[in-house]
Amino acid sequence: MTFTLPDLPYAYDALAPYMSKETLEYHHDKHHQAYVTNGNNLLKGTEFEGKPLEEVVKGSFGKNAPLFNNAAQHYNHIEFWKWMKPNGGGDKLPGRLEKKITEDLGGLEKFKTDFAAAGVGQFGSGWAWLSVSKDGKLEITKTPNGENPLVHGGTPLLGVDVWEHSYYIDYRNKRPDYLKAFVDHLINWDYVDELFSKV
Repeated sequence: MTFTLPDLPYAYDALAPYMSKETLEYHHDKHHQAYVTNGNNLLKGTEFEGKPLEEVVKGSFGKNAPLFNNAAQHYNHIEFWKWMKPNGGGDKLPGRLEKKITEDLGGLEKFKTDFAAAGVGQFGSGWAWLSVSKDGKLEITKTPNGENPLVHGGTPLLGVDVWEHSYYIDYRNKRPDYLKAFVDHLINWDYVDELFSKV
């Protein structure tokens, strides 16, 4: 199974002013495309050729760093585009998900604060995550580079890219402002709930 670049699920300017058309053009068309191209080249001749993406990510972790980096970033970005939507965010969550966030993480407002703090606190490039852990609890984590909860036995429900290419055009070095905009205005909670319902 070769990697292919998915189309964005919305127009390039649909997330403005919180994420600009220019950012999405660079981030999707250049950065994500590079992970696809490099990943396909690195897959050739390996034991992972023809395997599903999640299997490539889990199997190459700790064994084939160049392949893992590109495969994981491809996986992360496929989901990242779906984790956002125009007029996203807000305080209305699907009931079952809201109940679980309240139970495990102390409620939506605390989740927003802690999730943004995880992103701010990730030194250098990486991601902040909301995932279901191995024991079935929701947890907020952060990972370096392209690493994600899959490789630690978790199930990602929401992730935010804190590599500088994700926000520098719009926010320069103000990562906290980008993360606040993400949690308040961009999260596609319907998609998060869809993933949660499959766990």
